[in-house]
Amino acid sequence: MELLAPGGDIDSIKAAILAGADAVYCGLDKFNARNRAANITFEQLKGILRLAHKNKCQVFLTLNILIVESEIPALFGLLNRLINTSIDGIIIQDLGLFYLLNSYFKSFKIHASTQLTTHNQGQIHFLSKLNATRVNLSRELSIHEIKHLSETAHKKQMLTEVFVHGSYCLSFSGVCYMSSVHGGNSGNRGRCSQPCRDRYETTSAGKDFPLNLKDNSAFTNLRELYEAGVDSLKIEGRIKKFHYVYTIVDAWRKQMDGFLNENTVNTDNSSLYKVFNRNFSNAFLKGTINSDLFIDNARDHSAIHLAETVGHASQGNLEKAKGAVYDERTDMIATVEAEINRVSIAKAPLVIAVSGEVGTPLKITVKTPESEFTLYSEVNLIDASAEELTKEVLLSRLKAIDDTEYFIETLDLENLHPHVFLPFKELTSIKTRLLYILNQSREYREPVAVPVVRKNKNSTLKPTLSVLISSPDDLYLCNETEATIYFQIPDSLKNRLPEYITLFEENKRMIPWFPSILIGDDYLAAIEFMVRVNPHCLVTNNTGIAYEAHKNGIPWIAGPYLNLVNSYSLLCLKENFNCSGAFVSNELNRIQIKGIKKPEDFNLYYSIYHPILLMTSRQCLFHQVTGCVKDEIDDYCTPQCERTATITNSKKATFYIKKQKGFYHSIYNQVNYLNTPIISELPDIFAGFLIDLRTINTDTQLETDNLSLIKLFENLLSGKANAVAEILRVVHPTTNTQYRKGI
Repeated sequence: MELLAPGGDIDSIKAAILAGADAVYCGLDKFNARNRAANITFEQLKGILRLAHKNKCQVFLTLNILIVESEIPALFGLLNRLINTSIDGIIIQDLGLFYLLNSYFKSFKIHASTQLTTHNQGQIHFLSKLNATRVNLSRELSIHEIKHLSETAHKKQMLTEVFVHGSYCLSFSGVCYMSSVHGGNSGNRGRCSQPCRDRYETTSAGKDFPLNLKDNSAFTNLRELYEAGVDSLKIEGRIKKFHYVYTIVDAWRKQMDGFLNENTVNTDNSSLYKVFNRNFSNAFLKGTINSDLFIDNARDHSAIHLAETVGHASQGNLEKAKGAVYDERTDMIATVEAEINRVSIAKAPLVIAVSGEVGTPLKITVKTPESEFTLYSEVNLIDASAEELTKEVLLSRLKAIDDTEYFIETLDLENLHPHVFLPFKELTSIKTRLLYILNQSREYREPVAVPVVRKNKNSTLKPTLSVLISSPDDLYLCNETEATIYFQIPDSLKNRLPEYITLFEENKRMIPWFPSILIGDDYLAAIEFMVRVNPHCLVTNNTGIAYEAHKNGIPWIAGPYLNLVNSYSLLCLKENFNCSGAFVSNELNRIQIKGIKKPEDFNLYYSIYHPILLMTSRQCLFHQVTGCVKDEIDDYCTPQCERTATITNSKKATFYIKKQKGFYHSIYNQVNYLNTPIISELPDIFAGFLIDLRTINTDTQLETDNLSLIKLFENLLSGKANAVAEILRVVHPTTNTQYRKGI
């Protein structure tokens, strides 16, 4: 197994390497999902690669955010430089980036980010088709679920990676929009402001931090992870300091060495409490999702833990413990700092000697700190008739070395006869061979031009209306309107499969709308449903369902929670999975949407009205809010529980916690999303607009029935006067903040 460590800055990367990490993941100052980390520059990356590889440590680069259309040229500039480094893999989320890498940069090893929310076997197949070499599995999975997915991945020659230490997210990663909606800081762009860690008004259960989870620690579960076939154990923490990284990596290194060499697992985890923590839990891994996962304190738990180990957390003990923790941490910081200051990320110097005369090959001898090698031109030098081979010419031709782990310290031309010339093509060949040796036998790649996606010549589109429902009470709409009717498939389908098969067989017009999360037997039930119903079309927010729809020849549309934000993500889905259309992400603003160019024979859709889903959680959200008679989620909870509650933060923003039968716990915004301006501001882009009429109560009031509301939106799409005013009269209050701010 590999020990994979975080590196938010240079000192943390050094600390991880010195503490014994097998690999480190880090981000540049662009395109990575830890915007609050210090991160590193491209220049620093070259020296980091050298230091890491010298210590038998791999380096994975995080490019794991959604990338909007206007950023593609800058992204290509970065990829053109990265491809000629010795980077060991890149971690990505954006489906458009998958497409670009597979089309233009095939030598990269692709790692699927945790932001892709991988939790079922269909998603493994989906990512395999996109040439992912490893996948970071969802943090909410049990050891049995991890084992099943690892077996699936290994059959596809993919590795699995599991978070074993650090912060838990309350929401499934990639489908959390809480920070995006409240403050414009999208988690899918690395800017999460962690509103789940905030203090809220004291709940009826007496809690001030009702959404705050303990930290993840699988320290004592090493044997189970090994037996489950996990390939990489990943430590979270790219915004943590170097002493934190060193301490946690060192503890895990010793734990892994003890297990692999002596078949023992240490149960003493006291060293983990010496650096920042919120106390620890492994409840998701054990499959016992209970109230003990929460902690009503967002601050460092180290002193409290120490006080409890010497008696109890009385005020006196706590003050003494704070002093002891401070003193020990001060010593720790000084010790680790001295260690990391001993190592350098400076690039390695090259001494290059060039020699030759007319009628002989050009000879280039290269000395690195570790080795020496010689190259010869394949054609002989000739008299200089035009451009003489000078120091300036050679430096210009060899400037690509600047993007490696080396720099030219000395270029010696003392033994090169004057007035000699070598064709440009031959100099390029020498450069390519030289870089091949310096880059550990990797072929040098010339820069690739940014691909052009042509804008289709649109005829005037007449967008249609679609409606999302989830209650049998709304089935009458199938006979009362020409709008397309989508029906929500629940997260937990296994116990209601016959009911839903009958529902769709009796209502042939309806199109199934699949959710983001389908785990285990519920995913298998969804596949059985799809095969038996064989719908004429479906919408899915889950890539596992997308894979199966393509496999079974069922036309499908990508839902809004697949987070599609650029033209290349659409090409990815169309060319690899025969996708017929897609909803554009509701996180985008007008300019960002306008930049997207759809493929030929492909439709774009947009959700114009809906309750705003802020997050979906596998945890029970009522434990800390209103309380629950059960301490632990059981087989009854997801299919049968139905409750609602609210929480209010210090800024007086209220959030609705909703648990519907058959669905995971969700948090919704106080008011619904309504974006009528998009109709006039972006004409001839969308083939259809969606209104979500599921019964999810918020502060938004509907002063009309569903059928009348549908007619009002049909009037809007047909351009009737006063349509906007009529909608605003019966639907209020609402917001379209995301459309105004974008990501």
